[in-house]
Amino acid sequence: MKHARILIVDDDPDVLTAVRLLLKQKVGEVITEHNPENIPAILSKEMPDLVLLDMNFKSTINTGNEGLYWLNRIKTSKPELPVIMITAYGAIDLAVTSLKQGAADFVVKPWQNEQLMAVIAGLLSKKDNKKVADNKTGTDLELIGESEVMQDLLYKISKIAPTDANILILGENGTGKDLIATAIHKQSRRADKPFVKVDVGALTESLFESELFGHKKGAFTDAREDRIGRFEAANGGTLFLDEIGNISLQQQAKLLSVLQNRQVIPLGSNTPVSIDIRLVCATNVPLADLANEHRFRKDLIYRINTVDLQVPPLRERGEDILRIARHFLGKYAQKYMKSTIDLDKRAEQKLLKYHYPGNVRELQYSIERAIIMAEGESLKAEDLIFSPIEHVPENSKNKTNIPDEHNLVELERITISNVVEKHGGNISKAAKELGITRTALYRRLSKYDI
Repeated sequence: MKHARILIVDDDPDVLTAVRLLLKQKVGEVITEHNPENIPAILSKEMPDLVLLDMNFKSTINTGNEGLYWLNRIKTSKPELPVIMITAYGAIDLAVTSLKQGAADFVVKPWQNEQLMAVIAGLLSKKDNKKVADNKTGTDLELIGESEVMQDLLYKISKIAPTDANILILGENGTGKDLIATAIHKQSRRADKPFVKVDVGALTESLFESELFGHKKGAFTDAREDRIGRFEAANGGTLFLDEIGNISLQQQAKLLSVLQNRQVIPLGSNTPVSIDIRLVCATNVPLADLANEHRFRKDLIYRINTVDLQVPPLRERGEDILRIARHFLGKYAQKYMKSTIDLDKRAEQKLLKYHYPGNVRELQYSIERAIIMAEGESLKAEDLIFSPIEHVPENSKNKTNIPDEHNLVELERITISNVVEKHGGNISKAAKELGITRTALYRRLSKYDI
């Protein structure tokens, strides 16, 4: 509980004072608010771990059930945020209704301090356990977005996720295509079945079949035992093939055969194995370029692309930039045991004006670096340093102050070479400093023959 942030919303100042005094020695931060109409603004800036919400307000909403109204507003914008309702003894029926509408629990005034603390501790523990489980599956980042383009995308996901349609996710590197794939699986009818991710763009020709379709013992020199492939591992669930735009025409032919027949034949075997998977693919290659038959088979595009989703680049998402930045502020402040840190106005303006060639991934690593170096309670514009290795998108270049493509390529090559040398060839450390994945760094090393 010591790192938790708790928001208390009650129009009784005595209640706010009592809860703040009770909690201030137990949790990381207590945020108090007497006017429920300020809740949306608070949630857009703050990232509380739990909300204590009064059932009755002297509010201009005048629904008669103000607590339920604001509960629904909170759960709509932050569905995972636990809310404890505070109610008078005579409104217990209303409190029970709140449980049906998404409240995590309720407490009755006047409460016993020990009981209230036990309820809060239990909910925070449950939330922490969920974070641990999510981290194990690589889904610790939530889909954050209130911009029009993101709301449109989330609506499309809600419509297509319950179907078994094959989906192609399009978008620049770092836009969060893997998070979209995870969200589709979680909202599908296969949510309780396996979700298997494969970066097919990183598979060599020799590993492609073995990794995807499996192999039998003795099928090749190092095949010391039978091994099922990723298609079989995902049976009944969702198979996510990332970087599909980077596979060769020969690999495409093998993949197309499996998708047409719904069967895989492991290397070293003549016996086909039936599979039942929902296929989700992703690529940073624009669909128009992908449709070039010298690069990608059109018949395979039709197979993987029943529906396509375009993930918007971060530079087109407006105020979402600040929402995501604050998400990472909270995450890394806790990770590096820093006090609560926020953005000052100049830092906000710098974040909003930047073009983000590396998208959300670049923002994430920029915030992490800034948190590590931060000394005060706010990040200043000069604390935010963006990665020098990302290419500037053509449509966002300002010819008066952005170097041309040739200079950018040379800058990237020199930067990578220097960082790799600095870390004595340690790829993991070099990739972390550069703000990219190990796979992406290997590709660049190969590209520049470093």
